Amino acid sequence: MYSIKEMDVHALKELLDQGKNVRLIDVRSIAEMAGGVIPRAEKLPLHTLPARLHEIKNDDHCVLYCRSGARSAQGVGFMAAQGFDNVFNLRGGIMAWQQSGMPLMA
Repeated sequence: MYSIKEMDVHALKELLDQGKNVRLIDVRSIAEMAGGVIPRAEKLPLHTLPARLHEIKNDDHCVLYCRSGARSAQGVGFMAAQGFDNVFNLRGGIMAWQQSGMPLMA
């Protein structure tokens, strides 16, 4: 069993505002993403993660998110099982991001 590392929206916003090299990955479905994404997010639906894992370097600092944090936690767990150790789940997902007044983009 791998522990799921998490960060909250304020920690993520701070990293993004500081221009840190973070790969922000939206694992929701394409239909869900049509409602908006967090700025700088890459679109990588959870079901495509195993086939596209080679696109992510093991030393990349990644934050995964979904609607509420449940699916992205699965993605983080999968990546941890594959040897990735710098991967975090956004606690509360995009819902927490929006509830904190953070911006979305189309």
